[in-house]
Amino acid sequence: MSSISFTFKHFYRAFLLVAGLAIWSISANAQTDATKGEAIFKAKCTACHAIDKQVIGPALGPQLTKETDDKWLVKWIQNNQALMAAKDKKAMDIYNQFNQAGMTVFTDLSDADAGNIITYVRAAYKDIQDKAKAAPATAAVEQGPSMLIVYALVGVIILALIVILVLNKVVKTLDNLVATKPEILVAPAAVDTTPVDKYATIKRLAKNKKFVFFVLLCVSIAGGSWTWVSLWNTNVHTGYQPVQPIKYPHDLHAGAMQIKCQYCHSGAYKSKNASIPSLNVCMNCHKVIDRRKDATEPSTEIAKIYTAIGFDPKTQKYDSTLARPVQWVRIHNLPDFAYFNHSQHVTVGKIECTTCHGPVQSMKEMYQYSPLTMKWCIQCHKRTEINYKGNAYYEKMEAVHELLRKGGKVTEAQMGGIECGKCHY
Repeated sequence: MSSISFTFKHFYRAFLLVAGLAIWSISANAQTDATKGEAIFKAKCTACHAIDKQVIGPALGPQLTKETDDKWLVKWIQNNQALMAAKDKKAMDIYNQFNQAGMTVFTDLSDADAGNIITYVRAAYKDIQDKAKAAPATAAVEQGPSMLIVYALVGVIILALIVILVLNKVVKTLDNLVATKPEILVAPAAVDTTPVDKYATIKRLAKNKKFVFFVLLCVSIAGGSWTWVSLWNTNVHTGYQPVQPIKYPHDLHAGAMQIKCQYCHSGAYKSKNASIPSLNVCMNCHKVIDRRKDATEPSTEIAKIYTAIGFDPKTQKYDSTLARPVQWVRIHNLPDFAYFNHSQHVTVGKIECTTCHGPVQSMKEMYQYSPLTMKWCIQCHKRTEINYKGNAYYEKMEAVHELLRKGGKVTEAQMGGIECGKCHY
């Protein structure tokens, strides 16, 4: 028995070492995600950059492959202006190399987001290089381990650890029993027919005050955590994607066709609400376009627009008596006590629509991308820098403050008191 116990002890230590290394390896490989990086790259970077060719900015594949300091790259992606202001040598070299053309600042990206972009660009560039070499086997882009596999592996490791601990405890118990009562190794003369109490162990544990306290503590912590998370996420509808009466593919209009958001949501740059476009806006194009380019039959979704507006595609005429409003389902909905003005963010703050609404150009159907909580808004306000130069709103406020310093007369109208949004919600 002692030899078995000795063997289990060594196996147990070796297993813990291997399990620890496995978990560390998984976490190390899963730090960045090329898939998430691809989505962010398409939303933020494709206007100026491509992987393997120069557009407005340089080809990112060769640049990020050559530069191996990921921490510096993350700082460059988030705020290259700060690096140049600090006279960083690498930043100044890039600035001078590309004719002193400034790059957009992305302070809304976290370190993880920037790392995901770097991982995606390097993997995509490696894939392009491998295809160009016409190798027999195409190298797959490293995506990192599947989270399902990671969870399964961790579960197997934990289960195996529990089994080893139980077996080790059993071996120790047998060793102690043999050492104290060696006579039990001799076969009993007769079978003991005394009834066994199946609940003896449970009764013994129920009398153990330390065990009962530990169980109650665990239940209290678990219940409190569940309650806290449930209350914290009340009315937070991240990922909410209702079924709309007409399936409007944003990936086709905003993505493939590159139609600007304000073409349809014209209120975003001049009022509090972004506004839902009327069907007349849709008919600017769909009066002559009734199907996809490669389709042989008219689109059923476009036909719904014709029905709602009372349009006959055969006669190209409208009948207002047949028109019916489309009952769109609201997706982004703030509480009544929260005031949000689109024009202040889009026109004054120069904030991109994708900052709040996510990669709309890749969404087949619109859904709520951001949590829209107060904490989320405050974090954005803390990290977003204001460029007041050339901005009429901030120049006006600066003039008002200068007048106040000189002791001049300032009216409520000069402070924006006659703007519609001050009274009309």
